[in-house]
Amino acid sequence: MTDIAEYGDSEPLPDVAPKSARAWLALITAAERAFADWQQRADNIDKLYASLRHLANPGRDREFALFWANIQVLGPSVYARPPVPVVVPKFKDRRPLYRVASELLERCCVVSFDMTDINSVMLLLRDDLTIVGRGQPWVRYETKSESAGASERLVIEHLDRKDFLHEPARNWMEVGWVARRGWMTRKEMRKRFRATSGDAYQQAAFEVRREDRDNGAADQTLKAGVWEIWSKTENRVVWVAEGVDVLLDDDEPHLKLEGFFPCPKPAYATVQRRSLIPVPDMVYYKDQLEEINELTGRIHALASAVQVRGFYPAGAGEIGEAIEAALKSVDNRQVMVPVSNWAAFGGGAAKDTIVWLPIDMIVATITQLVELRRQVIDDVYQIMGLSDIMRGSTDANETLGAQQIKAQFGSVRIRDKQAELVRIARDLVRICAEIMAEEFDTRTLLDMSQMQIPTDAEIKARIEALTQQAEQQMAGLEQQAMQALQSPEAMQQAQQNPDQAHQMLEQAQQQIIAQVQPQIEKLTQQPTVEQVTAFLKDQRIRPFVLDIETDSTIQPDEQAEKAARTEFVTALATLITQFTPLLQTAPEMATMVGAVIKFALAPFRVGRELEGAIDEAIEQVIARARQPQANPEAEALQAEQQMKAAELQARMQELQAKADAERQKADADMQIKAAEFEGKQREAEAKLAQIAAATEREAQKGAIEMQKLQVEIEARREELAIKRASAQLDAAVQVQSAAIDADSAARNAEQSERSFEQQSQLAAQKATQRGGV
Repeated sequence: MTDIAEYGDSEPLPDVAPKSARAWLALITAAERAFADWQQRADNIDKLYASLRHLANPGRDREFALFWANIQVLGPSVYARPPVPVVVPKFKDRRPLYRVASELLERCCVVSFDMTDINSVMLLLRDDLTIVGRGQPWVRYETKSESAGASERLVIEHLDRKDFLHEPARNWMEVGWVARRGWMTRKEMRKRFRATSGDAYQQAAFEVRREDRDNGAADQTLKAGVWEIWSKTENRVVWVAEGVDVLLDDDEPHLKLEGFFPCPKPAYATVQRRSLIPVPDMVYYKDQLEEINELTGRIHALASAVQVRGFYPAGAGEIGEAIEAALKSVDNRQVMVPVSNWAAFGGGAAKDTIVWLPIDMIVATITQLVELRRQVIDDVYQIMGLSDIMRGSTDANETLGAQQIKAQFGSVRIRDKQAELVRIARDLVRICAEIMAEEFDTRTLLDMSQMQIPTDAEIKARIEALTQQAEQQMAGLEQQAMQALQSPEAMQQAQQNPDQAHQMLEQAQQQIIAQVQPQIEKLTQQPTVEQVTAFLKDQRIRPFVLDIETDSTIQPDEQAEKAARTEFVTALATLITQFTPLLQTAPEMATMVGAVIKFALAPFRVGRELEGAIDEAIEQVIARARQPQANPEAEALQAEQQMKAAELQARMQELQAKADAERQKADADMQIKAAEFEGKQREAEAKLAQIAAATEREAQKGAIEMQKLQVEIEARREELAIKRASAQLDAAVQVQSAAIDADSAARNAEQSERSFEQQSQLAAQKATQRGGV
């Protein structure tokens, strides 16, 4: 525990373990006492800055609105445009996984900032920082179930200074707990805490907030302040409310953040030494503001007295009336004051009848007061560091150098406030990025980033498709080669040069592999959704790899930015012009040239796209330099091999076509010969029938011999049928094998036919002889 005696309170913090609701409420009360002095002064400063009731009061004293004017100048100088998240790899080695992950996270952060209206939050933080000296945001992770699925989002809130507390400490690293107060109605508390603490919420102190009551808000609903306390020392998150003796809720942190707290360090202007109590800037020139208002009151009082007034003796009769009429005839109509005791004025001649009020002395006094006030105002500008250049006021006789010195001096004095807002925007981006990386669903991240990242299954399917395509092409080449080798000429050529055909087939296959392999390697190097999400959820690796920042929130100087861009383009063009001849003559120096270019352009802050384009161009030059140099002999040999491969392919196609034509011709010839054979067979059968009939009519006596002859003829027929079937089978085999076999089968068929005819003639002769006998 930290003793708060050093914060101006004699009562120390209770040395109680923060376990019960009373212990937590005691810590809250002690912290409120520690910051009570600052809160009271901040209330007064808020009223001084803008209080409609005070400003509209007609009876108020005249004041010089210098404090409001200073804030109006200081605010736009400190913050002028909303921050844009920037997530890049720490090291420029251009690894695909780191590049894709950083781009996805950056896009999600940009969308989250747009959805939560970060500009409104930053404007409120800017006003708190410049007016009361401290501004504090808070990040909430919201998720809810819908009919279409789960909905996730981040909400960045601006916390009122009275709704944020932290443990009093010497520096932010020593802070053990932070707390934010949310105002909830009875219905909201029942919905949130009834499941964790029953009906204890009804004991809370429900009331109309003082701010709503003072501002006359239309919503006068009774609400209770509920403190949400994040304790780093106990690794717990508890909810307590004034008047409730039990914890409304107590659980482990639902967000696992690197800094534990769901809020960044507050944006501070100035803090009290050895503490985190803010000190508003206004208190440093409070005396000067009071002096300026006092001088302003005097000036206005004297200004109201600057009127022409004269004194004349009463009862002067016609002289007095004439003087009065003359004076009333002028436009300003000065009023004459009659004086009864004229002797008090010393008498005198007629020209001394009227005694005028000494206005010149009043005017001289006013002039001195205005000059004194101007000097005090300059003192305020000196204290705040607001130069006349920043206020839009300058001397035409000043040189450009003098004006630049003034502008630089003024920007130096407010640079700390600018850096605080840049830092708090960066911390918000880091907290949002950490929550989205670890808590958001993959589908939500992809929808927010609008990036098309493939999955592991899609990459695997593409690789398998490319592999199958390559295998099919290689199988097609082998099939074409086998079909081409079926022709005699191709077979003979393959037998003469067996190595050449094998080499040509291997070269064709290697060409297919060379076409597919780069595509497969590119796919394997492409990050997938699973790899990106696994990397983002890795709490150990992610902080070492990604650098999360924001661009400047300060309005840039257009002339300075133009000059910087011109200088950058000139430097880049000069480097390219100088190094181009070197790369043409010595490409191996590309690595060194790339390193020199990066070193020379490092001081220039360029955009993400341009920086990536420069890196990519340098890498392309380096990759081109690393490629092997052209070899004319090797190129000629490769061209000759490609020509031979093309000739062999053409020859194989020609032989394949010739073999197909010969096969078709052999099939046609075989069909013709088969038809002729069937015709001759029918003629032979007809002749045998005639011979049998004649033998039966002419020789009854030789019936037995004829029967024997018939049996022999039938046997001959069966033999002929067997031979015919065998010839047909041989013909089919010969058609499939080659045209030469087809011709041989045809000759065998013709010989069988002639043998049959001879036997038939011999049998007929024997039958005739026997019949004659």
